Amino acid sequence: MISSNDFRNGVTIVIDGQLWTVIEFLHVKPGKGSAFVRTRLKNVKTGATVERTFRAGEKLERATVDNRQMQMLYNDADGYHFMDQETFENVTLQRELIGDPADFLKDAMVVDVQFHDGLPIGCDLPAHVEIRVESTDPGFKGDTATGATKPATLETGAVVNVPLFVNPGDLIRIDTRDRRYIGRVNT
Repeated sequence: MISSNDFRNGVTIVIDGQLWTVIEFLHVKPGKGSAFVRTRLKNVKTGATVERTFRAGEKLERATVDNRQMQMLYNDADGYHFMDQETFENVTLQRELIGDPADFLKDAMVVDVQFHDGLPIGCDLPAHVEIRVESTDPGFKGDTATGATKPATLETGAVVNVPLFVNPGDLIRIDTRDRRYIGRVNT
């Protein structure tokens, strides 16, 4: 059991027999009345998000989630295929379980795959990934001052906005949580 006062981002709980992960939480103590915790929860299986409020100190069932480091082998029509680095066991995850960060999965990337009751329920990518720009409009000298952006296609096929000075072939760093350009990587 876990108290609503102990919620943190990434904690997985069971509500009505379904697994939910805490995305955001806020402890609220109004001047009048009792304290409560306002949360945004993501359904592990469907990916749907809901906002829900819990009384302060309310007890909920905490899901037992095991994280295993696994290497991404490849992706195809069946899903994304991962291999456990210790047991060499292979696991396939559907794109719906991974969500939008799947756009940044590269072959041989090591990620944390989450398991509940022996079944894979999702994966956590690193917060930042280094990825090569496959194609974008060419940049011009002096394009750094305006703060304008342009779309760029990455080696994984994802499209993100990058500053005008980024060229095809550049290795860049991307935030996987909000698809934000962070900077170029010096090679």
